[in-house]
Amino acid sequence: QVHLEESGGGWVQAGGSLRLSCVASGGALRAYGVGWFRQAPGKDREFVAADSWSAYSIGSWSASYTDSVKGRFTISRDNAKNTVTLQMNSLKPEDTAVYYCAAKTSSYSLRDWEYPYWGQGTQVTVSS
Repeated sequence: QVHLEESGGGWVQAGGSLRLSCVASGGALRAYGVGWFRQAPGKDREFVAADSWSAYSIGSWSASYTDSVKGRFTISRDNAKNTVTLQMNSLKPEDTAVYYCAAKTSSYSLRDWEYPYWGQGTQVTVSS
């Protein structure tokens, strides 16, 4: 069973950057699709970004981003460290939320209910 732990959240002014990390134990993360989700107060949890090894392109990682973060957020991996990172630039107040990483076998999904493994979350607060 994969155990996930996020870190890197905090407080930042609008326009600033944060780097979230998701470290896995109990399994090799490269075999999993990994997603980042967030939940703001009073709102449903929403998809942010995800990636996995592409089943259709040899030697390729496939990633997806929600429209509101495209061009600002980047998901990446360090397989040697069993870590997935979410680099968040040009942060906006509406990015304020608890951010979660999640893992599922094989390909990533945009649907949170398809992920059986979740971290505890890390708070990101962006002030205007």
